Amino acid sequence: MRNVSLEIIIAVVPVAAAALLGNIATMPNIPTWYASLAKPSFNPPNWIFGPIWAVLYAMMAYAFYRVLTSTEGRWTTVAVVLFLIQIALNAAWSWVFFAGHNPRGGLVTILALWVAIALTAFSFWQIDQIASALLWPYLGWVTFAAVLNWEITRLNAS
Repeated sequence: MRNVSLEIIIAVVPVAAAALLGNIATMPNIPTWYASLAKPSFNPPNWIFGPIWAVLYAMMAYAFYRVLTSTEGRWTTVAVVLFLIQIALNAAWSWVFFAGHNPRGGLVTILALWVAIALTAFSFWQIDQIASALLWPYLGWVTFAAVLNWEITRLNAS
């Protein structure tokens, strides 16, 4: 017998934890350190990041839920492990870039995150194609964020 409530909790907790940890690292540094950085002309306004991440986190949690509730298969363990790796890297980026004041380290972290998301989307595709498709906007946003991180690193090289 399936316990849907438990499956929802298991799907939401890692995503919510990454969002919370990311916010703890990010928010105090936006008006201070981040405001002092040189940024490229395509840098979006700060207010846009929250709503975009809220939608992306909801999509991630739902995608993870779909994988967790699918029929157990040979890809399931791989998909779960990859998802947990990428969500940990998601939170780690905020700590490296914002809390650590380290754009170069953030760039390394976000590149690892990009690879982990791509591998997660591939593994999800083997299980549930909708779950995989739910990760594509996330991969697109992280691609943009990586380019932004690259430019901030370049513009603020010491």
